[in-house]
Amino acid sequence: MRIAIGGFHHETNTFAPTKAGYEDFARAAGWPGLSRGAELIPAITGINIPSDGFVKVARAAGHDLVPLVWCNASPSAHVTEDAYERIAGMMLQDLAAAGRVDAVYLDLHGAMVPEHLEDGEGELIRRVRGLVGPDVIIVGSLDLHANVTPQMIDGADLLDAYRTYPHIDMSETGARVAHILERIFAEGRPAKSFRQLDFLIPINWQCTMIEPAASLYRRLASLATGKVFGVSFTPGFPPADIHHCGPAVFAYGADQAAADSAANTLASAVEGREGDFAGRCWQPDEAVAEARSRAATATRPVILADTQDNPGGGGDGDTTGVLAALVRAGAEGAVLGLLVDPAVAEQAHAAGEGATIEASLGGKSGVAGDAPLVGRYRVEKLGSGQFTGTGPFYGGSRMNLGPMALLRCEAAPGVRVVLCCRKVQAADQAMFRHLGVEPAATKILALKSSVHFRADFEPIAEDILVVLAPGPVVALPADLPYVNLRPGVRLGPLGVPFAPRQGA
Repeated sequence: MRIAIGGFHHETNTFAPTKAGYEDFARAAGWPGLSRGAELIPAITGINIPSDGFVKVARAAGHDLVPLVWCNASPSAHVTEDAYERIAGMMLQDLAAAGRVDAVYLDLHGAMVPEHLEDGEGELIRRVRGLVGPDVIIVGSLDLHANVTPQMIDGADLLDAYRTYPHIDMSETGARVAHILERIFAEGRPAKSFRQLDFLIPINWQCTMIEPAASLYRRLASLATGKVFGVSFTPGFPPADIHHCGPAVFAYGADQAAADSAANTLASAVEGREGDFAGRCWQPDEAVAEARSRAATATRPVILADTQDNPGGGGDGDTTGVLAALVRAGAEGAVLGLLVDPAVAEQAHAAGEGATIEASLGGKSGVAGDAPLVGRYRVEKLGSGQFTGTGPFYGGSRMNLGPMALLRCEAAPGVRVVLCCRKVQAADQAMFRHLGVEPAATKILALKSSVHFRADFEPIAEDILVVLAPGPVVALPADLPYVNLRPGVRLGPLGVPFAPRQGA
């Protein structure tokens, strides 16, 4: 087969403060920067992303690959119209120039909302289909947090989503899609079945390392056999004010009966566990007090998940709610990271290791209820921000986070902060070791992440507390001011149905 491959990733939090422009896709940070043509495959090789898995399987089978464009930007508010149209335009231009292809593989997120569209992926698939015609097979991989739409399902022959959160199976998912593509060529296009579920699932409780998701995904895997080509459950990305926000189940089979049976069985299983998608969240001061109490007798760090400023969900990574609580309590052996503040990181590099600086730390993104933490900080360690991820999620990723610094708070000498210049969630221990901090040796470890940190940090953790400090990644969907969500969707497990405000 001659297969065109391309990728366009963005998870859009429509309530976040900062949009994603073209430069956010062009530059590297946690993932490679925009890569086009011959540079695409070397850029993604060896990294836990779907395209790498797809390429490995397709090459081993002897297929001819035509690389188009691959890019990713950290989650944020809407993708600008300029960025979307430029990148989609590149992909379509290169696909047109490629000539005849037998198939197109698209490495997508599934929750992209451009300024001028509600469904970035559905529109991209529509344009690709319009270019290649009805006979070319279109397959794709999706993030587990995709807000899957009817347009996405209608336009592609098959879509398959990650099965783990933290997403340690991204490359595996791309490989699975490549194998399914082989089956499609051998047996023909599969029948499709699509179900949208009518309740929103908070991000923190979508984790597949805990119940109910753990057993639901085991059930999913057992259904993807025999006549069933593939089956997926996407819990969705709640902070997206669009009509089709929310969970979905979709399946593909050798016939319609097989596809419908798999989709109905899985949808019923998810609906039967609706009330179990919940857990405790803590306010900053009570979380720090609890962490100090547990750390007093613990042999491993107590982790505070600063979930509402998670850069992986659209936060800018610069709020100070958890940090301020640690300082107020005079916590010992505490480290917070990664806090994004390019100005203070550059100030620390100018001053040098061992210097003390006066700084207005964090709080630059204007989040309600948040403010910079003004004080004196000792510069303990400096780093380039260039290193390789070592954990299950970011493993192999060639990080480029800009100048980094480790600061110690003079007002609470037991508290240290890891600074960087480019936002990325704290989901890899290498981010701390780059500045000489051994995560397992800390007493309290505050991480700007919701769930992805669990892949690398849960094995070393005594306890994990989810903290609700001010931030744009609102943990509970019922607290979000939706306008465009479809009426009747419950705003959380067993929650109140959404009803548009009169006049909105």
